[in-house]
Amino acid sequence: MSREERLAQNEDFFRSVNERIRDLAGRHGSDEHRYEFLCECGDTACVERVTLSLEEYEAVRADATRFVLAEGHDDATIEKVVESAPDHVVVEKVGVAGAVAQALDPRAA
Repeated sequence: MSREERLAQNEDFFRSVNERIRDLAGRHGSDEHRYEFLCECGDTACVERVTLSLEEYEAVRADATRFVLAEGHDDATIEKVVESAPDHVVVEKVGVAGAVAQALDPRAA
């Protein structure tokens, strides 16, 4: 397995945890409350959190190749920053990492 594939699989794990957070938060309705989501970077030891409304999280998830990461956790070899906020960035996976992200997207099933 290539480095890009391994990192993309790590990031997909954090994305799946965030999907569960979204499901639980969604039970409270779609207000402007902000929730803590896990950083979806490739570092399996990362414990950083980012704060998003459900609407902001849904905007990221609208594209299977996009992930939300803590500021400074992006890796230019597998992704490009497409959006920046004070505590996080939204990245788009490219190349092999993008293909793996699409293949593992839990919403595509």
